[in-house]
Amino acid sequence: MMGATDQPYTKLRRFNALMGAFHFVQGVLMLALSNDFTVPINTYFLKFDEATESLVSNPQTAFELPLGPFIASFLFMSALAHFLVAAPGIYPWYVRNLKKGVNYARWIEYSFSSSVMIVAIAALFGMYDIGALVLIFALNATMILFGWMMELHNQTTPKTDWTAFIFGSLAGIVPWIAVGIYFVGSITSGENVPNFVYAIYISLFIFFNIFAVNMVLQYKKVGRWQDYLYGERTYIVLSLVAKSLLAWQVFFGTLQPS
Repeated sequence: MMGATDQPYTKLRRFNALMGAFHFVQGVLMLALSNDFTVPINTYFLKFDEATESLVSNPQTAFELPLGPFIASFLFMSALAHFLVAAPGIYPWYVRNLKKGVNYARWIEYSFSSSVMIVAIAALFGMYDIGALVLIFALNATMILFGWMMELHNQTTPKTDWTAFIFGSLAGIVPWIAVGIYFVGSITSGENVPNFVYAIYISLFIFFNIFAVNMVLQYKKVGRWQDYLYGERTYIVLSLVAKSLLAWQVFFGTLQPS
């Protein structure tokens, strides 16, 4: 029989299932409604120029990345994660971890989904170098895994240790600086940058940082954040809003059928 102390977790289980459905439906809509817009993913390997007898860059397009399915992928990742933690076999593990002040499932999902998001943002700003995109993905995933370490480490510390949070913040800001260089370069070169591109950079930068604010409030135990589950629900809502915001800004900016 379910006790009163289990009711918040039961509600959270239903909330996860609902959020999974929201993400899944949006992913399906993105696949169904998007056009076939692609961005080139390039390599810049060196080749020997016989005329100058020197090594020179040899730009080549490795493949064309279809943006609609790529955007849909992070929506499906989130949907899968929410459905899994609500599933009978995994839900008890999820609850045990929440009671210890950690959610491993969150960090696993974010390490993939938010890293795909930042790669999509970078590509929209003209960063097509496959090496740079791989590094951006890895740096963002590293930031997320430092969040994992923050929760794991502070289960055993009498006082909150912010080392993992600081290191994660340092890793996480680098992709935004790189994208910002392309953003500023486009503006200063006189290009007519579409308004939705401005909106994506500003809005998603704000949302990515609100995740960090949520963690700070959890560990500072400010107001309602004294309850770990309140912070967990906030993470879930932030994830839905950030992913939806990016997906539909890209859709209305570039992926609408002509």
